[in-house]
Amino acid sequence: MSLTLVLFFGSVAILLFGLGWALSKPRKRKNLESDPGRLEQQDLRHTDYLPQIRQALAAADCDFLSKKASRGTQRRVRRERLNVALAYLDALRVDFDNLLRMARAIAVLSPEVVVGHEFERLRLTAEFAFRCQMIRWKLLTGMTPLAQLSGLSDLVSGLSVRLEQAMKELGERAAIAAELASSRNRRGMGTV
Repeated sequence: MSLTLVLFFGSVAILLFGLGWALSKPRKRKNLESDPGRLEQQDLRHTDYLPQIRQALAAADCDFLSKKASRGTQRRVRRERLNVALAYLDALRVDFDNLLRMARAIAVLSPEVVVGHEFERLRLTAEFAFRCQMIRWKLLTGMTPLAQLSGLSDLVSGLSVRLEQAMKELGERAAIAAELASSRNRRGMGTV
């Protein structure tokens, strides 16, 4: 076998492994999903914590820490901040999955379910999984992907806003349908 063929198959294997890993669920996520209402009951949103995550990962914060703390303390703080950033990614994923579940429920209730909406949901899922995994890899390699983290948070927030709008429209349609039904019933009652 030639070296080119070995490199090609090796690259394909690495890409397939990376794709499988990107689409798999993180281990910590299962703990967050054990009680689906837990985050909603506490009224926690990922956007509430983004400024703190940004500050913890900021270069200025690391510079300050390097001047004021010992090497052991610096390593421990970096490790803890990495764990917090990874937990934030897991919480974003849970939020995203909950929003997708809600989108499916809205799609079932909506009379205009279009195949394009399903493809959009599939595209969003693949984009989110890829971006989330890229951020995870960057964090694990010591990089600070603040812009990508903000972009991922914006993607989840945008989906949330779109779902709220869809629920509002669905509620308005239901109110109009109920009004029409009750007006027909009133007219029907008077003729009997």
